[in-house]
Amino acid sequence: MSGSLTMGRWLRALAAYAVPFILCGVLLPFCGPELLSHPVGPETSPTIQGQTNSFILYQLRLPRVILGLLVGGALAIAGAGFQVILRNPLAEPYTLGATGGAAVGAVLAISVPGLASLFGPSVQIFALAGAAVSLGLVYRLARRPHGLSMSTLLLAGVTVSILCGGLIMFIRYFAAPEDHVRTTLWLMGGLGVVGYREIATLIVLLLPGLAMLLTQTSALNHLSLGDQMAAGHGVEVSDVQRMAFLGGGVLTAGAVSVAGPIGFVGLIVPHAVRRLSGYDQRVVLPASFLLGGAFLTVCDTAARLIFAGRDLPVGVVTALVGGPLFIKILLGRRR
Repeated sequence: MSGSLTMGRWLRALAAYAVPFILCGVLLPFCGPELLSHPVGPETSPTIQGQTNSFILYQLRLPRVILGLLVGGALAIAGAGFQVILRNPLAEPYTLGATGGAAVGAVLAISVPGLASLFGPSVQIFALAGAAVSLGLVYRLARRPHGLSMSTLLLAGVTVSILCGGLIMFIRYFAAPEDHVRTTLWLMGGLGVVGYREIATLIVLLLPGLAMLLTQTSALNHLSLGDQMAAGHGVEVSDVQRMAFLGGGVLTAGAVSVAGPIGFVGLIVPHAVRRLSGYDQRVVLPASFLLGGAFLTVCDTAARLIFAGRDLPVGVVTALVGGPLFIKILLGRRR
């Protein structure tokens, strides 16, 4: 590897983040009060109890943990990439409008009668379509002959997000009362799934998104020093910006389409990685993926254990945890 980061140091740095990621995937599916120890009823046979526990473990718990690892990782690495190309520590996946567009699509699918019968996972499809439309609009507004305008990209993303918020309120105003609960729960963000369909859908977008970002880590190191400095080192600035934007956008769209809007993961986790491991993007990006996945699954498991019997959306937990952490980071930067 180029620069002062040797292969050995790179592997040791990532191994430190891979350990909690792997432990979460192995241990957290077994965490919960209703698994392994409690029978279904007073006269339930051991066979039925074993079948029930097997269903809980392999169809509810394990898919939920895997989805949390992938969604958290996708949001965190997307946030790390956006913070570099925008050179703004407050940038995160939701800054560029993908979350707002996905929310519009999901609320539309839930609230408009008949749409759910047109497709299988209609909410997921419409959320993905909404994210794609909003990202395409932001990209079109920010595109210039010489590349992307970062200031326009940020302003366009914020504007599209505000517009999407207005569309959501408009749709919900005319929706049936019984649909309000579903839209409210979706907008909180959650990992409650049955089976592996959502995971398969996310992987289809996760792999190309990761490839687009991870192949640009060395160029992003130069880009973090400024466009002119990067160009002086032979970096095609516009190409790197475009690839990082598309990669982060694809990851965000995929994550939001299957889990809803989950905040603060893409904002907090890259900050934590940089404080622990420095600013080399060859470490920051893959480490953000690993730490983001572990962080989200721990938050979701904690919500299930603390609020037993209530499926508290993990988006509520990340907001309650991430907000104070980010305030602490801001105070530390000021000092």
